[in-house]
Amino acid sequence: MAFEQPDHDERRSHGGARIAASARVIGPIEIGPGAYLGQGTAVRAAGGGVAIGAGTALLETGVIVGRKDMPASIGRRTVFGHLARVIGARIGDLCEIGNATIIMPGARLGDCVFTGEGTLIPEGMAVPDNAVVVGRPGRVIRAASEADIARLTALRGGDLALPDVPTETYRESTNAGPTMAQIYRYNDKSPDIASDAVLFDSAEITGDVTIGARTIIGAGVRIVGDSHGPVRIGADVQILENAVLHLLPDNTLELADGVVIGPGAMIHGCRIGAGTVVEPAAIVCDNSVVGANCLIKAGALVRQGASFGDNLVLEGFPAKEAGPHAPADALPAWAIQPGDLGSLMPA
Repeated sequence: MAFEQPDHDERRSHGGARIAASARVIGPIEIGPGAYLGQGTAVRAAGGGVAIGAGTALLETGVIVGRKDMPASIGRRTVFGHLARVIGARIGDLCEIGNATIIMPGARLGDCVFTGEGTLIPEGMAVPDNAVVVGRPGRVIRAASEADIARLTALRGGDLALPDVPTETYRESTNAGPTMAQIYRYNDKSPDIASDAVLFDSAEITGDVTIGARTIIGAGVRIVGDSHGPVRIGADVQILENAVLHLLPDNTLELADGVVIGPGAMIHGCRIGAGTVVEPAAIVCDNSVVGANCLIKAGALVRQGASFGDNLVLEGFPAKEAGPHAPADALPAWAIQPGDLGSLMPA
């Protein structure tokens, strides 16, 4: 029934589920026996909203985000490859989700669905049972073949039986605050962090980094100011689970006030204007400039040296202007909302 988990890096278990030491569960989740959360994974459920079925495995540095009004529901004996991001989606039993797949809110995947590596399942997309999906955005290219099902069966130890067992509620104490992250000096530079910033304990901040007031740095985030230029992060910014910020030498990385960086995004030596939202798994490269109040869509690539003005939707690989963007009054549903921190961090 269970995915074969490695014995190393194991920190705790719950009802037969196994959770690696470096994994983080933020808020209460439902999880079934035999499920596995691998090294560096992050699961966030504000007030609930995440259910992970028996025997399902989320492998290294994967992310699942859900909330009551945007639930993430995962079936039984489904396996997610490395760097997979699941944001408020429903996924069935016995799926094989390829490395770095991105599944956005409201998407619905049936049973025995196969996704290619790096596939983007956009918001609201419905994928039928026994489908093979590839591309950015994803498209169904064919039904699963006998060879696909044979491989799936082999990967499940020759048995595709589904356990009829309930999930159980699991939550753990979450440590977050201005000094909770792992903070490192580099040469003569140490991070300068506002006293009311919120840093989750598995984040790592290194070197010449400034973090502004009320900014939230999520679980597993890496912000590395070890080059010859600084990293400057404004006030009321959110940098969410397993995002990475870095820069080349003699460069600067600047995030203006109110920027939101989605789970699994990579931000490298660029300038991003106030209020811009970078959706999950997007990439913004060195020496690029993105204006204020833009929306960079999930999985998009803003290539090196690109420059975009204000109030634009940027989409594609590489990203191009896809139309105007009206600034939103509310945070994206997958961001940490006002009032969430109390439910995410129990006493």
